[in-house]
Amino acid sequence: MSTEKRSFIQSVKSFNKTFWIGSFMELMERWAWYGVFTLFALYLVGSTDTGGLGFNHIQKGNIMSDITGLLYLLPIFTGVIADRIGYKLSLVIAYVILIAGYYLMGTVDTYWSMYFVFLFVAIGAAMFKPVASAIITKSTDKSNGTLGFGIFYMMVNIGGFIGPACSSYLRTTYGWKLIFIQGSVVIGINLLMLLFFFKEPYREKVEKESIGKAIVNSLKKIWEAVKDVRLTVLLILMIGFWTMFNQLFYTLPNFIEDWVDSSVIANWINETLPGLGRTLTEDGQVKPEWFTNIDAGMIILLQMFVSYFVIKMRHVSAMIRGFIIAAIGVGLTFYTNNVMFTIIGTVIFAIGEMTTNPTFSSFIALISPKGKEALYQGTYFLPVAAGNFFTKFIAGNLYQSWSDKLSLLQGEMTERGIEMPEISDSFTKNDYFQLASEKLNMGKWEMTQLLWDSYNPNKIWYVIVGIGAFTIIALYIYDKLVIRPREANGNQIE
Repeated sequence: MSTEKRSFIQSVKSFNKTFWIGSFMELMERWAWYGVFTLFALYLVGSTDTGGLGFNHIQKGNIMSDITGLLYLLPIFTGVIADRIGYKLSLVIAYVILIAGYYLMGTVDTYWSMYFVFLFVAIGAAMFKPVASAIITKSTDKSNGTLGFGIFYMMVNIGGFIGPACSSYLRTTYGWKLIFIQGSVVIGINLLMLLFFFKEPYREKVEKESIGKAIVNSLKKIWEAVKDVRLTVLLILMIGFWTMFNQLFYTLPNFIEDWVDSSVIANWINETLPGLGRTLTEDGQVKPEWFTNIDAGMIILLQMFVSYFVIKMRHVSAMIRGFIIAAIGVGLTFYTNNVMFTIIGTVIFAIGEMTTNPTFSSFIALISPKGKEALYQGTYFLPVAAGNFFTKFIAGNLYQSWSDKLSLLQGEMTERGIEMPEISDSFTKNDYFQLASEKLNMGKWEMTQLLWDSYNPNKIWYVIVGIGAFTIIALYIYDKLVIRPREANGNQIE
């Protein structure tokens, strides 16, 4: 049957067993990853008396940014290894590392121990990432590839939504450690699926060369691609998008926990939907991770709809519009401590993300010389990695200085000449807030409003939106000077 006459149901039925197992494993791996990562910023700086590690934001930024940045660089090497040793063995190694790594993350409590254990998890995730995409590629063809990767992307976001939702319930019902055990259990299910149901897809035989030489050749190919100025400039510009995007996980949860009063919504949930109270709320507030999870939920609901409109636009025009929408959205989330703006801003940002991110990957394919499409696509994760590395300066150093509620309160107490104990194992962050509230004779949110009015912790939005604005202008110039002239000369890009 021709592709044109194939119905949607027939197209779905055209996928083989390996495709569906690969898609399921992607969903589960994202469940485990985002089940930890979406709440990770809260856990790292959380008060020790509630199960958090009590780190400062600079330590948080270092752990999250350094390791996640490396995760997106490592597939350059792990992809080569997987091609040599086979997909099934690569996945066994990845899953064993992830099962052990997630469990260990729930047992360590010092900066360097968490740093290296999270690095261990990143190595496992980096082993998984290129194999998952390769399985889908090997399991689809020209007739169903677009739909196949659409389903695959949907699985990513379903896992990215379910993971934090489950972790949100687990952390308040059973404690923080359970979210890490959950990660191990979910990956354990993947391991069982792999061992009992997965069959190695056909792989073309590669030349017999050492893994070391193969990695060197891989790096040479990437260097060959980035020597194309058009591609390199585009990759540099996309660093701005990923730096903005990362604020959703690195900075926004802490900002919401510190400054946003969501009690009105929390009270409504507890009165109207009491069964969801434990999952969605804590201490009279909506849990911060649920605001972040709006992004994944919106993508699940609206990606197909947004993509329908985006395909009618020029690629660079769509990316510029997506950047503008995303910058407005992320700006709103940090500009005010009004909870409704937090929700609206996150929804707007999600629309910008849905417009920009898939278009970026498609645009790389358009500017790729014939026969070098895969080579150019291999550079996709370079700006993702760089964006993670740069994010720590905002989520770490800048947030610690400008927006950390504890730091600002400590400065306020010193300025007023009020003596306070140092944070220690016996005097936690929560103890400090409670004692300061008593000495200032203010309620929690009265004290929060005092700090907001005195120190303007929302000024961090200038930097975040500034990065977006710079990227928008630079992308416009790139389009005008590089892409449009090529289109005018008969080189079809659009």
